[in-house]
Amino acid sequence: MKKGLEPDREIERSILTKYRRELWNPFMAAIRDYELLQSGDRIAVCISGGKDSMLLAKLMQILSRFSETPFEPVFLVMDPGYDRENRKKIEENARLLQIPITVFETKIFAVAERAAKNPCYLCARMRRGHLYSKAKELGCNKIALGHHLNDVIETTVMGMLYGSQLQAMLPRLKSRNFEGMELIRPLYRVREESILAWKRYHGLEFIRCACSVTGTICDDGAGGSKRQEVKMLLRDLKRENPNVETSIFNSIHAVCLDTFPAYKTKGSTHSFLETL
Repeated sequence: MKKGLEPDREIERSILTKYRRELWNPFMAAIRDYELLQSGDRIAVCISGGKDSMLLAKLMQILSRFSETPFEPVFLVMDPGYDRENRKKIEENARLLQIPITVFETKIFAVAERAAKNPCYLCARMRRGHLYSKAKELGCNKIALGHHLNDVIETTVMGMLYGSQLQAMLPRLKSRNFEGMELIRPLYRVREESILAWKRYHGLEFIRCACSVTGTICDDGAGGSKRQEVKMLLRDLKRENPNVETSIFNSIHAVCLDTFPAYKTKGSTHSFLETL
């Protein structure tokens, strides 16, 4: 840390200086390009305690001070049943980063443990529902999640390899079950390697999933082993083609429906035969 600066000030300063190109600029590009902010928004910034959500909270906090579009962040932590050590780590990191968190408790881990099939999927669905409910109760109209560019890429590849579908992850979408609520992903253009570099530079330690069902590997319902397989596959491809991740990310922004034999939109399937 720089002499004369408090830890939280130095951490914040690095986002705007040393890691401006890797963190702040792509964060702001997503805010701008996907129109994630509107004047008067009250946004529940959802913090799981991991590196991604903690960085997101700090970025949103900084932006709220300088943004020409006035909005209010609410830093929301849901405790799904963390053990004492993980709960303590989240609270310590929030104090270190000077992020004023609002914590509420659920029993999601306990419920997921009793699930015979797909506990990760059940956990992810319940988490999302509880976050929307609490955010709405607090007067928020949006929730912000910490999915980054690599999450987007991996989800796209997993859908092709294991789900038999070409499906991406949107940077912004309206909730179907909570009227007037939206989900936004401000880290959509931020690379995981940049987050890791920032974390290592400051010697920060964050919790991982802390899930009692799957241990340290958890990925919101997609299956830890499959996501790890895709990570390794992309890592291997990157050795031969350093731009492979960029190419995949850009491809979901340039989908040519005219070349697809079939596609889905708004729940309906369409065939290329309809346009012949």
